[in-house]
Amino acid sequence: MYITKDIRYVGVNDHDIDLFEGQYTVPNGMAYNSYVIIDEKIAVMDTVDARFSDAWLENIARELGEGSPDYLVIQHMEPDHSASIGAFLAQYPKAAVVASKQAFTMMKNFYGVVPAASETVGEGSVLSLGAHTLTFFTAPMVHWPEVIVTYDAADKVLFSADGFGKFGALDVEEEWACEARRYYFGIVGKYGAQTAALLKKAATLDIAKICPLHGPVLSEDLEYYLGLYQTWSGYGVESEGVVIAYTSVYGNTKKAALLLAEILEQKGVPCAVHDLARTDMAEAVEDAFRYGKLVLATTTYNAEIFPFMREFISHLTERNFQNRTVALIENGSWAPTAAKVMRAMLEKCKNLTFTNTSVKILSALNEESEAALLALADELCEK
Repeated sequence: MYITKDIRYVGVNDHDIDLFEGQYTVPNGMAYNSYVIIDEKIAVMDTVDARFSDAWLENIARELGEGSPDYLVIQHMEPDHSASIGAFLAQYPKAAVVASKQAFTMMKNFYGVVPAASETVGEGSVLSLGAHTLTFFTAPMVHWPEVIVTYDAADKVLFSADGFGKFGALDVEEEWACEARRYYFGIVGKYGAQTAALLKKAATLDIAKICPLHGPVLSEDLEYYLGLYQTWSGYGVESEGVVIAYTSVYGNTKKAALLLAEILEQKGVPCAVHDLARTDMAEAVEDAFRYGKLVLATTTYNAEIFPFMREFISHLTERNFQNRTVALIENGSWAPTAAKVMRAMLEKCKNLTFTNTSVKILSALNEESEAALLALADELCEK
């Protein structure tokens, strides 16, 4: 597949995978992207998961014909992008591996590979292929420390490593933002400041295409994609609305959550509702970072909170949840403590505003707690 006249796609689609990184459901599979730049010198950009080494090498051979790569550029050392280094060097032993200093250390640690020919690059390093000159930029902790991204000035292409990636194989058509958002906040979301620093570097470049290591090549309306990444990396509000995340043992907390959603929707407020025991947790996390207001509703459980709620809040705090309005609904039959526990878990989050109204349910909804729900809905509707 042609990206430009000189840049070809040689990646693979994975429809055998069930959980990406052992935790994220990927019903539409994954793409492991790799690219070849054909010039006086030939450079291959990254490798693929070890299960697809043979298919990937076949793709490279098909594009090169009698040609042979001079360089293998490794931007990121996670095994879904680096596990075929050994297979590549066995096929093309004269090729030099280009990577950051930390990547070469990881290469040895992961695979015992010490390339016979190598070139260490860092911030501002350049590699001339002929008409194409590659400039490398460091991207530490987006989302590993060894990451580099690469800019090809000739075709105005940014090879963005895991930045601008998404879940889903390339032979499945789906809307970009949802799975890109779930991917970003699940995998990169903790590192907003580092992502913002990389975006600042990218802003100095004339970019026509973005080639990520997962997901489609982006070539139209780049302002849209860059704008979303600016919002995400700054923990800004992407969409107005309320996320209601709840756990429920006997259905009473669920009734409260659904009643609140019904009231809000009648007032014209979009709601995303997640039963944390049954939803895709990554989807719930995605929505919490997408919308500006979050309602947490759970039962007191062993003088604590229900395990799925604890897990959900942990996901948020691990990813630097901030800049949001939060409301609390607690349920307890004799000693409700859930609101206190949830608030304590969120203490270290920056710029959270808790609603003045909180809702306490004593076993089941009654007139008093229903009135509190109405008051909470009114407060959540305020700007």
